[in-house]
Amino acid sequence: MQESKDPLHGKKLVNIVEELVEYYGGFQGLGDQINIRCFTHDPSIKSSLTFLRRTPWAREKVESLYLYTLRKKAQKGE
Repeated sequence: MQESKDPLHGKKLVNIVEELVEYYGGFQGLGDQINIRCFTHDPSIKSSLTFLRRTPWAREKVESLYLYTLRKKAQKGE
């Protein structure tokens, strides 16, 4: 059985959002990276997930930032 090389494979959206919030120092930092209302106005994990699950373009931005962040961490050796 071949494992997927896609870093998003098997990754839950909730985990992606939580990791990004932690990496960027909270919702304010994440909102600075991706200017989406669910991160900049009264944010919470739950409300963000609800929005991202219904809004494909926003979810794409979050997944792209996550992949970028993974590459950045790998370069730094984190």
